[in-house]
Amino acid sequence: MATISSFAVVQTKDIGENVRIDEFAIVRDGVTIGQNVIIHPHVVINPGVILQDGVEVFPGAIIGKGLKAAEALRGMRQLDKRIVVGKNTSVGQYATVYYNVEIGSGTIIEGYSEIGYPTSLADGLSLTIGKDSLIRSHSVFYAGSTFGSGLVTGHRVTVRERTVAGENLQIGTLCDVQGDCTIGDYVRFHSNVHVGKKSKIGNFVWLYPYVVLTNDPTPPSENLIGVDVGDYAIVATMSVILPGIVIAQGSLIGAHSLVTKNVPEDMVVCGVPARILGAASRLKLKDGSGKPAYPWTTHFHRGYPKEIIKQWSAIPR
Repeated sequence: MATISSFAVVQTKDIGENVRIDEFAIVRDGVTIGQNVIIHPHVVINPGVILQDGVEVFPGAIIGKGLKAAEALRGMRQLDKRIVVGKNTSVGQYATVYYNVEIGSGTIIEGYSEIGYPTSLADGLSLTIGKDSLIRSHSVFYAGSTFGSGLVTGHRVTVRERTVAGENLQIGTLCDVQGDCTIGDYVRFHSNVHVGKKSKIGNFVWLYPYVVLTNDPTPPSENLIGVDVGDYAIVATMSVILPGIVIAQGSLIGAHSLVTKNVPEDMVVCGVPARILGAASRLKLKDGSGKPAYPWTTHFHRGYPKEIIKQWSAIPR
């Protein structure tokens, strides 16, 4: 049985059990609502939206923006039109979810975020957010990208169209990820990182605050060449990587470097312009142990699953 406020406008009849729809909420025809759903005051849910079991939508949120109501109603069963909000997901206050979006179960979208912001550069592709994600307030995700499970962002993050990312990506506050990027699993961006269009980033990569991956060798031009960052590489604070540079696996870019040449595997480079200082394995931890700091997987395990740590431990050194 549903509890619907007398001040709510509810046109759909596809409502599960134990649903609460508060005052001044508007739920259009063509909306599907599962069980144990809570819709708070002043929410607008337009045609073609599927709210699975356990969803909670907070005051002022809009789910279903970017299409005329009649068009959305006609196409509500088409994958390229609908919005699916997965089980036990919450949509924060005054957040906006546009059409052509799928949000995985257990996800938290905080207030004032925009999810699936429409752009012609997405070529009609949908936005997919993996399960158990956390998108913090005032973040904007454009249409046409795919993110694996466990995505976590800081506040005011922007991610443009046609970005494909793996599992457990972390994007810090005020980061800007441009379009047509590929990002591997367990990548970490600290705050204020700029990832230029067409960048390629491997698995287990760390980009520290104010790192910039550029892409235009003769700005402004249409000739964009993305940076390629290999697995386990680290780019330290305030470094700039020029267009087309390849940073090989396991390498370390020292803080405030300007990288103008490709970086070999497992090497340290630093300076303006950056030059090779030697093997990363020569650097020692500053904890008095005298142990090598690199590869960092030998001693830093926080935030990684046990199965991955076990794989790292089995690698011969």
